[in-house]
Amino acid sequence: MMTIMRLVCAAACGVGLVMTQPAIVVGLAGVGGAGGSIDDGRDTVAGTTKATVQNFGNTVDLIAFASCAREREEQPLWSEIAATKPDLFLFIGDNHYADVWEKDGKMGMRPVEKVERIYEAYEALAAKPGFAALRATVPLMATWDDHDYGANDAGKEFSLREESKKAFFDFYGEPAGSPLREQPGVYSVKSFGKEGRRVQVIMLDTRFNRDSLELATPEQRGNRRGPYRATADSTKTLLGAAQWAWLGEQLREPADVRLIVSSIQVVADEHGFETWGNFPHERRRLYDLIDSTNATGVVFLSGDRHLTEISTDRGGDHRNAGPYPMWDFTSSGLNLKPGIVTDANALRVGPVRREATFGTVKINWGATADQTSIELTALGDKRQLLTRQTVFLSELRKPRPGQQ
Repeated sequence: MMTIMRLVCAAACGVGLVMTQPAIVVGLAGVGGAGGSIDDGRDTVAGTTKATVQNFGNTVDLIAFASCAREREEQPLWSEIAATKPDLFLFIGDNHYADVWEKDGKMGMRPVEKVERIYEAYEALAAKPGFAALRATVPLMATWDDHDYGANDAGKEFSLREESKKAFFDFYGEPAGSPLREQPGVYSVKSFGKEGRRVQVIMLDTRFNRDSLELATPEQRGNRRGPYRATADSTKTLLGAAQWAWLGEQLREPADVRLIVSSIQVVADEHGFETWGNFPHERRRLYDLIDSTNATGVVFLSGDRHLTEISTDRGGDHRNAGPYPMWDFTSSGLNLKPGIVTDANALRVGPVRREATFGTVKINWGATADQTSIELTALGDKRQLLTRQTVFLSELRKPRPGQQ
């Protein structure tokens, strides 16, 4: 576990609750942060939107992550997350549900009409004692999904996307002059550890630039519960041109393990809800970019689905084959009520669960890649095991000539 200087003080860890614009100052430079401080190896380049703040001094062994946290309900899992003693926490989307609000005396889910509602939801999250305690001691990185963005299943058409972006950066403590505030979206990156034990964390934004989804006909939908279909329009984008260019730059940076966080699932696509499978040309582009940049060690982390499962695309005859097995660990539902999952997923490995959960990624560093493993674990509200898979780092690279 890495050693982190603890900074606990009113200015660094407190919440400035101005009713419309809370200011939360955090200790990890860049998007996210917490009272736990990491001394960054190099600063953001002023006047650019590359926004690559990296640290090469602190080894990360255990990362926790979660999504889908309804701020109007109790959130008991924060103490369970803290008990795992993570080196880093990733809040990967639907970190609150701003689009569930009262209008004309009725509570319902509808697009946010005034940015004050988004700030109000952030205030409710900040007031959760467990979240406040974790943020005060554990470095944090964040991205958003649709509900904390401001509208269910929304993309670039959301009318308050700029205002929501400002609220996001205000809450997570991004400095006023940061280049991240000028970029089209909330994507960010950080790297931790020396060569041989370097972990890169890439937080994608699947909302700000995303083109419209397409509804499936009853015939196309079949037995799927979700309403969407894969588009045949290859001009539609999920990430947008600027984020694609940025992602290519990050994948060319040296790293041993790369966690790519996507608020929506990358691999699973049979359910008909939101997934990279709704933009098959964009998923193909993602896999091809990993291939062309020779980016090894990629594991996807996702949320959104209100379930926990691990999926892997091992290639072969499958149309979505990547340069090596593509693993996608979905943990969704920080305070989810138990339920049954009936959605098909031919690429699922192990069980699927619907209950309150969070995920951990434990890196067991060895002397070589062949001796290094990545343990993907989903835990419940009493830290009970929900699912677990171990991936060897040697799997997460293109086969050498002569290998199968």
